[in-house]
Amino acid sequence: MRRIWGAFMVLTLIWACSSDNGSSAGMSDDVDPGPGPAAETFERGPMLANWADNIIIPAYTDFSEKLNGLSAGLETFQSEGSEANLVALRTAWLEAYKAWQHVDMFEIGPAEAVGLRLNLNSYPSDTAIIESNASKGSYDLKLPSNRVAKGFPALDYLINGLGETDAAIVAKLGSETAKATYIAYIEVVLKDMLALSDQVLSEWQQGYRDTFVKNDGASATASVDRFVNDYIYYYEKFLRAGKMGIPLGVFSGNTLPGNLEAYYDGDVSKALFMEGLNASQDFFNGKHFASEGTGESLASYLDALNAVKGGKDLNKIINGQFDTARKQVTALGTFREEIENNDPPSNMLLAYDEVQRIVPLLKVDMVSAMSISIAYVDSDGD
Repeated sequence: MRRIWGAFMVLTLIWACSSDNGSSAGMSDDVDPGPGPAAETFERGPMLANWADNIIIPAYTDFSEKLNGLSAGLETFQSEGSEANLVALRTAWLEAYKAWQHVDMFEIGPAEAVGLRLNLNSYPSDTAIIESNASKGSYDLKLPSNRVAKGFPALDYLINGLGETDAAIVAKLGSETAKATYIAYIEVVLKDMLALSDQVLSEWQQGYRDTFVKNDGASATASVDRFVNDYIYYYEKFLRAGKMGIPLGVFSGNTLPGNLEAYYDGDVSKALFMEGLNASQDFFNGKHFASEGTGESLASYLDALNAVKGGKDLNKIINGQFDTARKQVTALGTFREEIENNDPPSNMLLAYDEVQRIVPLLKVDMVSAMSISIAYVDSDGD
């Protein structure tokens, strides 16, 4: 009898160990990546080619064109500093800023090498440094200390924040002194933005595209793994937190409207966020830039893996949450109004919750199904 009982206990232990070892390390408990062979049928190369040829390079091309349009708007204002030309300059600035939202997530390769995001969109801007640089006429925009005094946020201050009215801003920018200070500084800031963006586009067109597409393996250094990390990092840190969470006070306990993107305009922070949200979902679905066409994507990758969560297609769950977040944010007023006129800004906080729900879907469920490891470290408990 003792021998029978001992044999039973050994078999029980063996079964328990086998069950533990059979689970996938780091995988979400309720995400099923589907049958193993399906994962091997998806080729990453065509997805990388779709990203490069139909999304990334066209988006950078459009961004470069919009920056040139902004430069032309400045030339027009310089020739005639009228309120109408100031409005036209702002329109060109906003169009370029919206175009930026479609390339901001591509911080890999050439963009990473030049620190494109840090140099073009570090906010809030430091107006004291901007004023000092403009008045002295002596500065080095390549210095890290000047990142908060250049790019789109600096232009926001210079064309929207120098006065309470358009007439006051025109008077300040149209003076003889301004031509040697503010206008000269705007010119230098724009040239810096154009030089950096043109360098990134040129490198994508002249060699990095092929390097990116050929690196189609499944490892931490392969293009898909690296880019998925960058994509999720952008969504989590710069779209969700930077554009909404930090100004809302989610991480500090106090609202910080001065930390809004495009603070001095006052009305466009929400529009910029929506551009970024739409660009993020379009990229997930492999949607071609400025086109209704689509190609291989993270969504089709999940479908190839038969990835499900709670019995539902993970692709559909992620797209559904993107749609829910968009609906909630669309119903808001401008971000500055929501934050400054409500204590607490309850509706915006509820919208933020829907935006936040996308983070674990991408950062846990999607990458688990794809066997991609998150390489960056966060500290806000997501």
